[in-house]
Amino acid sequence: MKKLTVNVNPKYDILIEKGLLSMAGELVKTVLTGKKLALISDTNVYPLYGESVKASLEAQGYAVYEYVFRAGEVSKKPQTVLDMVEFMADKGMTRGDGVVALGGGVCGDMAGFAASIFLRGIDFVQIPTTLLSQVDSSVGGKTGVDLPQGKNLCGAFHQPRLVIIDPNVLDTLTDHFFADGMGEVIKYGCIKSSSLFARLENENPKDFIEDLIFESVDTKRIVVENDEKEHGERALLNFGHTCGHAIEKLWNFETVSHGEAVGIGMVMIAKAGENIGITEQGTADRIKTLLEKYSMKTEDIHPVAEIISAMNADKKRTDKGIKFAMISKIGESFIKSVPMEDIPKMFGEIE
Repeated sequence: MKKLTVNVNPKYDILIEKGLLSMAGELVKTVLTGKKLALISDTNVYPLYGESVKASLEAQGYAVYEYVFRAGEVSKKPQTVLDMVEFMADKGMTRGDGVVALGGGVCGDMAGFAASIFLRGIDFVQIPTTLLSQVDSSVGGKTGVDLPQGKNLCGAFHQPRLVIIDPNVLDTLTDHFFADGMGEVIKYGCIKSSSLFARLENENPKDFIEDLIFESVDTKRIVVENDEKEHGERALLNFGHTCGHAIEKLWNFETVSHGEAVGIGMVMIAKAGENIGITEQGTADRIKTLLEKYSMKTEDIHPVAEIISAMNADKKRTDKGIKFAMISKIGESFIKSVPMEDIPKMFGEIE
């Protein structure tokens, strides 16, 4: 078993091994000592793994109450989280009880947010079931929902007590959703690891899936430990996300998935960096070629001006501009604050 420890307060472990799902109950028991659990999942994942995880938890003596919501980003809104919180209240859960999130990024973000606000905060465990959630969203404590004005604008930092990653569950992912997760993996290569990027270019990721997950999560662990609440270095993890979130918003959080949008965003911001001479020439093409290897989109039909306009609601905006995560070359990243009036020029909209 591969194990990483995230040294925040309280610290928690990330466990990675094929077959771990069958041990969910005994692993959860090591960190959640209450009597009741809310098992939160969605309509795609619960039919696949929900009953077996519930049985494993019940075998450890828990009373388990499952809450299953409609799968997809369309459900990632405040009302769904309020429904979860009311569900937990109806079941008589107390501050000593906990939440288990079984699903992808949407599930983990909402279940974690519900856990953060129920009784002003109860413990939760992440069991991510998509590549995207295994390598990224299940770690780091960011929880939340989308608003009509933009993505992830309502939320809280609430670290899990444990993250259980079983790569075997990826076998049930469609090619589309596996590729969706590859968008975040490629991001890690872009910002921190030229060697990971090269492996992705030259090998089949499924041949080294546990190493791939471990290196991606380890990169995020280091960044989160250095900057838990995103006051500095953690913003590097947003490479491609400022443009990507704007694209998701323009599609009303439908049609274009998160990983696809981030992929397009990485190409856009790398081109922008090349335009102003701070990113090595040819970097955007290299990212584009790698995305195409995984049949991912590399551009959006919306005009660049519309995408820039949609960035105005981004969390990384200040009163003077936007803080962009950028790269000087593959594997080396930095934060650049760009005044609003300079952004169109950076993206090639103004000569």
